[in-house]
Amino acid sequence: MVLLEVVGAGKKEKENFTVKDINFSQQPLEKIAIAGETGSGKTTLLKMIGGLAQLDEGNIYYDGKRVLGPLERLIPGHPQIAYLSQHFELRNNYRVEEELESKNLLTQEAANNIYRICRIEHLLKRKTDQLSGGERQRIVLARLLTTSPKLLLLDEPFSNLDAIHKNIIKSVLLDIGTQLNTSCILVSHDAADTLSWADSIYVLKEGVIVQQGSPQKIYNEPINEYCAGLFGEYNLLNAANAKQFFPNANDKEQLIVRPEQFSIVIEGSNTVKGIVQAVYFFGSCYVVDVLVNGQLLRVRTEEKDLVIGDEIFLVLRIH
Repeated sequence: MVLLEVVGAGKKEKENFTVKDINFSQQPLEKIAIAGETGSGKTTLLKMIGGLAQLDEGNIYYDGKRVLGPLERLIPGHPQIAYLSQHFELRNNYRVEEELESKNLLTQEAANNIYRICRIEHLLKRKTDQLSGGERQRIVLARLLTTSPKLLLLDEPFSNLDAIHKNIIKSVLLDIGTQLNTSCILVSHDAADTLSWADSIYVLKEGVIVQQGSPQKIYNEPINEYCAGLFGEYNLLNAANAKQFFPNANDKEQLIVRPEQFSIVIEGSNTVKGIVQAVYFFGSCYVVDVLVNGQLLRVRTEEKDLVIGDEIFLVLRIH
């Protein structure tokens, strides 16, 4: 059963398409992330899905019925789709519990369950102007959930959060799916944040989907440097070095390689020599810049005794 289907969707702005020919579907409880640089059309697409932006071409279907745009409804939006903007607001000088009760359509027991899932039970007696950004976000999220949406759209939910609050909101989003049976789509310009959460990722560039797949496929098999760079560091092996690591490679072929795909090994018949140029400590690992045949490559390793000038040998393991 398909929950959401986007068919040839597009939107113009001043006669130019900002989003063009978008096609994908979502199964119930499937977690979808839409990644892309700032200005790639992510927020526009999210608003189109939620019935908050009018399509100029194509259609979007929720539960088999077309989602109407704001020009087709007296009040824009869809009753079963909730949209959390990155510019969320709370009224000042209200107690959190008062703010939540203003939108609540549930029994108190069901509402309390949502407050628990959103990790805000301890905040209910506080005033809204006494909250951190991460706390305010989770309260607005809880307020949306008390309207019982079946599909939740989140615009940049990890933006401007420290590591602690970012991990909290990731856990909250997982629990929303498993405990409330609510499906989620989120967009993020910091695409690496989506890898541990999403079931499927769609990469947008200039309003067009340029790659789609599982987080593993998107990360390990990016189709170009744009897709690779969104999800973390990478090396672009020149053709000469690609040939060194893979003798059967095309003479003109360049390869995109993640730093952790290199392994430092004892010299052997299939190894490639390099000279350490820099060593950086990152807590759980070391990042090493290695000069290989005139090209500087970045290697991630657990080797802790490397120093500048060391001669090392590398092999490359493509997933």
